[in-house]
Amino acid sequence: MQKPYIRTFLNKKGSAYVAATAFLIISMLFGISIGTVPIPVPAIIKIIGAEIFRFQGQGIVPMHVSIVMEIRLPRVLLAGLVGASLAMAGAAFQGLLRNPLADPYTLGISSGASIGAVITLFLGISLPIVKSFTLPVLSILFAFATILFVLFFARQIDRLLRVETIILTGIILSSFLGAFISLMIALSGEELRQIIGWLLGSVSMRGWEYIKIILPFFIVGLVILMANARELNAMSFGEERAQHLGVNVERRKLLILLSGALLTGSAVAVSGTIGFVGLVIPHLTRTIWGPDHRHLLPLSVLIGSGFLILADLVSRTVIASAELPIGVITALIGAPVFAFILMRNRKERSAG
Repeated sequence: MQKPYIRTFLNKKGSAYVAATAFLIISMLFGISIGTVPIPVPAIIKIIGAEIFRFQGQGIVPMHVSIVMEIRLPRVLLAGLVGASLAMAGAAFQGLLRNPLADPYTLGISSGASIGAVITLFLGISLPIVKSFTLPVLSILFAFATILFVLFFARQIDRLLRVETIILTGIILSSFLGAFISLMIALSGEELRQIIGWLLGSVSMRGWEYIKIILPFFIVGLVILMANARELNAMSFGEERAQHLGVNVERRKLLILLSGALLTGSAVAVSGTIGFVGLVIPHLTRTIWGPDHRHLLPLSVLIGSGFLILADLVSRTVIASAELPIGVITALIGAPVFAFILMRNRKERSAG
């Protein structure tokens, strides 16, 4: 017979998954339904059901089928996968580094992946073995190189490899790489200017092929991080304590960092640089439902996915005659939250 506090814990986590799943489903329905041509939710369900189960639905408008299946559904799914990837990577980085300010953006990983993607797009590189996966592969390799450089450089500055040093190194490197991208654009003229919109973050005009690109990397990153959830819990209390609990800290740390870079690199490859998702979502999820990574990681996936779907919806509907980059929307939301977290941490340290 379960004790009352155990039942309360299970009920709380169960309600968290129900709420997060409902949020994601509602976000998806809104994302598909709202647009220049509004499509009722029952029609969306009927269209998707007809496509999945291969039956002829009565009363289905052919134009609605084309809009849902060729434009809005792949866009919504792609935004969801990107949001899930960035949120999960951010949750892992924050737990590993024991700092709510850590995320793919502040650690410079997003900028590193962007460099790889820009070089691939500008030079038209196509690797013979991976072919259509050249873009995410090179983005991920540059993301790997970035996080390894951040750790190496931070260790040269601070042998103890304090969290603050790692984050400041990431921010410095991110600024440098951003300036390097701007220099490439300035020197290359019109050939590279079309990539500026991509760099600001967008899932517009990306079909099912982009989902096929990101999906395998997302699954691999998800499986690896979930398999290391208990180790993340241990390391969130400090590396020495984790070692006493039998965790191979160096190996697990490298595995978690590379998995986060894998998720970030694949997300950047298909959507460009989208900041603050990996910062805001894990922090809010942790504040509401606690720091246990066995639940924090999947909940961040669900909430991050729904959040970016809604951010994309705002980006394409807030101005009727234009579509804003999705990175602008996430920055407008994320920057004040970043400042709030920074100020609260400073107050807590002052009080301590």
